[in-house]
Amino acid sequence: MFSVQPIAFVHNERKEIKDDEWGEVRSYITLTDMYTEESIQGIEDFSHVEVVFYFHKVTDEQIQYFARHPRNNNDYPKVGIFAQRGKNRPNRIGATIVKVIKREGKSIIVEGLDAIDGTPILDIKPIMKEFMPKEEILQPKWVTDIMKQYWKGNKTK
Repeated sequence: MFSVQPIAFVHNERKEIKDDEWGEVRSYITLTDMYTEESIQGIEDFSHVEVVFYFHKVTDEQIQYFARHPRNNNDYPKVGIFAQRGKNRPNRIGATIVKVIKREGKSIIVEGLDAIDGTPILDIKPIMKEFMPKEEILQPKWVTDIMKQYWKGNKTK
């Protein structure tokens, strides 16, 4: 077994878990006392970072182990938890690529982080184009349908 500790926490106006409208959510990722601002020195030179976080509000009872219809919509095919990006994952780990707005002391201000206020951050990695897929990214039609509203703006800053 192993353990991980949060390196930072999310601060934003989104207090409740919600499936859509994350596009304009502005968040502060603020380092814990274990880390100095030197830990994020140079991060502002990147346009995007990947944020790895812990779905701390997901209970044991909410964890999904079997195939299900995404968003409980029977119009979508049943797929396993590892074939979707739902929050009810066995290890409760989320990862999102976000836009870096600026660095401010021990905080990185980002846009498009789909994590609520108080979410523990496990890691932050700069996005380098050399690590992105070289081939066209393919996905099922149901994903495209769901994602139409996911990044839509809600004017929450």
